[in-house]
Amino acid sequence: MEPARSSVTEHETPRDVDVVRGLQAAVERLRGEIGRVIVGQNEVVEQLLVALCCRAHCLLVGVPGLAKTLLVNTLAKSLQLSFRRIQFTPDLMPADMTGTDVLQENPETGQRMFQFIPGPLFSHLVLADEINRTPPKTQAALLEAMQERHVTVGTNTYRLPDPFFVLATQNPIEQEGTYPLPEAQLDRFMMNIHVGYPSAEEELQILRQTTGGAAPIPARVLTARQILAVQELVRQIPLADSVYRYARDLVRATRPDEPTAPAFVRDSLRWGAGPRAGQFLVLGAKARALLSGRFHATTDDIRALALPILRHRLVTTFAAESAGQTVERVIERLLAEIPDGR
Repeated sequence: MEPARSSVTEHETPRDVDVVRGLQAAVERLRGEIGRVIVGQNEVVEQLLVALCCRAHCLLVGVPGLAKTLLVNTLAKSLQLSFRRIQFTPDLMPADMTGTDVLQENPETGQRMFQFIPGPLFSHLVLADEINRTPPKTQAALLEAMQERHVTVGTNTYRLPDPFFVLATQNPIEQEGTYPLPEAQLDRFMMNIHVGYPSAEEELQILRQTTGGAAPIPARVLTARQILAVQELVRQIPLADSVYRYARDLVRATRPDEPTAPAFVRDSLRWGAGPRAGQFLVLGAKARALLSGRFHATTDDIRALALPILRHRLVTTFAAESAGQTVERVIERLLAEIPDGR
């Protein structure tokens, strides 16, 4: 992590510098508290924090048993956020998430009226566990909540808490009885974060830590109000025009029908990323810089986030899949070949 700069540029004020330094110290404490419970997964934690600062949602993909749920729960406790887990099943209905109107009777007057009972979506941090196991109708209800940050029940619309952060999980192995997320809903997730196996040393530490005494309880580091302030500050982080152009060029290079797209993209992809990918790259770069204690973002920040932001927005051709070509390899090659203006 780079230290905060000591000089104040034309884009900064002394107060801004103090805020960034204070945030950096809070992030270090936050990582430390998460590290007391979660072993390893440093890159996953960083990407989750970036998305949180961008007011965006994430998809966590990994095999069972990698502590995805524990990670989300620990994050919520460290951030003083309300947390609910929704287990997605084939019989889950939209009202099971959003809530419903219930007929109530006033014991004093005997008058009956409908009262809205909020569902688990009315939380700061929502874990949508195995999101691809529920039918499209329920997925669409979650999509409205993610995009509009409100839910509609009957004729009434109810605002969701702010901040509102959805983390959805998927099991990449077992696909029987699942409903694949449509591209439109996948595009609503800022990042597709792959949660991998721990290293040998990390796994040894996991065995020692989880088979002993009681699990440690993380301390609270940031409040909801402080998170909202960070989300506002992220948009004030300046970017040079060359960084904007690099984000644009990288996204446009993923589109096989783009005249300037590399030949290997036209051979490997049948669908590329849309403008939302570029927006997330820029916002993610700003958030990553802020979390690193910098009041400026660079192309290195965009390169560091390109894989989780782009991987679920690209679709390979049948020929590429047959040849073993993956989306990840296409992105890595684009990062190697697209000039970043340095």
